[in-house]
Amino acid sequence: MSDRIWSDVDAYIEDRLVAEDAALSAAIRESAAAGLPAIAVSAAQGKLLHLMALSIGARRILEIGTLGGYSAIWMARALPADGQLISLEIDARNAEIASSNIRHAGLNERVDVLVGPAISRLPGLDGPFDFTFIDADKQSNADYFDHAVRLSRRGALIVVDNVIRNGNVIDAGGNAQVQGVRRMMDAIHKDKRVSATALQTVGNKGYDGFLMAVVK
Repeated sequence: MSDRIWSDVDAYIEDRLVAEDAALSAAIRESAAAGLPAIAVSAAQGKLLHLMALSIGARRILEIGTLGGYSAIWMARALPADGQLISLEIDARNAEIASSNIRHAGLNERVDVLVGPAISRLPGLDGPFDFTFIDADKQSNADYFDHAVRLSRRGALIVVDNVIRNGNVIDAGGNAQVQGVRRMMDAIHKDKRVSATALQTVGNKGYDGFLMAVVK
């Protein structure tokens, strides 16, 4: 089975179920025009994050890795009017582009983009959060996840993107990103504070997957 069929099926799903609107399309377009890498979640994945947050009635969301703000828009739309999403972004230019996209989507009152290394920002944040999405440098995944658990309420969801790495997650001698994912997996294996699983996915982003954990 080829990448082409994966992308075609994604297009079908998006056409029938996702309904990406002008603000979301603009966020992808403006991010590309600014030279940001095309590594945002797909529309179907964005809708999944939205539905996950909506299903638990999330009022506070933490995102680690903003990029152009596409996933932040999806998740912030699941919040009530007085809800809050805090997104951490290491690159000031990315944060500027994301903030513009978020304003264009009419969500600037719900979303705060904080600039700087997440590993430095996380100790100073106040919880609890209901939902956390981790999609930043994979080398720090274990630390990000540990902070996310600490900042979460009981029953909160934590989602980590890009954990399958085209199947390379099973390679003990993989690159630094693979090693970062494996360190996180090993830590979660021993972590009694959460119950977790991971799923492999295919689509217009290729072969990868995500991890989901519930805080006990």
